[in-house]
Amino acid sequence: MTPFNRVTIIGLGLIGGSLGMAIKRRGLAHKVVGLSRKRSTIQEAKRLRAIDEGTTDSVRAVSDADLVVLAAPVEAITPLAQRLAASLKEGSVITDVGSTKAKIVRELERSLPRWVSFVGAHPLAGSEKRGIAAASAQLFDGSRCILTPTARTNPTALRKVKALWSALSVDVVTLSPKQHDRLLAQTSHLAHLVAFGLVAATDRQALAIAPRSFLDATRVAKSDPDLWDDILLSNQKAILAAMDRFEKRWRKARQLLVRSDHQALRRFLAHAYAKRHVLEE
Repeated sequence: MTPFNRVTIIGLGLIGGSLGMAIKRRGLAHKVVGLSRKRSTIQEAKRLRAIDEGTTDSVRAVSDADLVVLAAPVEAITPLAQRLAASLKEGSVITDVGSTKAKIVRELERSLPRWVSFVGAHPLAGSEKRGIAAASAQLFDGSRCILTPTARTNPTALRKVKALWSALSVDVVTLSPKQHDRLLAQTSHLAHLVAFGLVAATDRQALAIAPRSFLDATRVAKSDPDLWDDILLSNQKAILAAMDRFEKRWRKARQLLVRSDHQALRRFLAHAYAKRHVLEE
């Protein structure tokens, strides 16, 4: 049995387009509808078989939708959900793919009408690329998606969203919104900020001969600044705490270099080496 009759994806970029492709590939909805401001994006999404139909009309897009996925920048998710909710049928579920969760979940739980349920979600997949042209039906294969329910989350809605991501060959993990933001600050948001900072601190002559290790370490600095400034500011407190943790270890490494303490420096590196290798297991 097909889990959803009609799924509407708001935003047909890398994540939204890839999600539409993956849903259609696995037959998880009778119809996938896409909303975009640009007709050219809709035409490309249809050509790539990311959607069955598309529109620039938000009311038409969500009409009779069982599930609405907000694949939009984090600062747009709350106002989008609030605006679209009035046009949704009773029992509809809204979910998102935002990189931060606490603020979004808190605001939507306070403001959405009773006949609409919201389940916060964050698929940990993607790349520094953006746009429908970069979308892939395999983007989520073998990845992880974090769901962030609270005591106010509708259990039926949570089961539906969990079933969707599980059907896409994704490992689904449940965290509180606050936990999500604290952990992602350390593993994603700080990593992006460090990559941006490392590139900014490197002079052009050095960049001209940058080895593969530099390119690997700074790949995410190619991510869209218009998206990432909002992500960073929306998780400001947790990121500042992660920066404090990082700065403590950075100062430690500096002290070891200043002292030319070979043994202690090797222990410092070995500790990180061991932690990193655990990830491969």
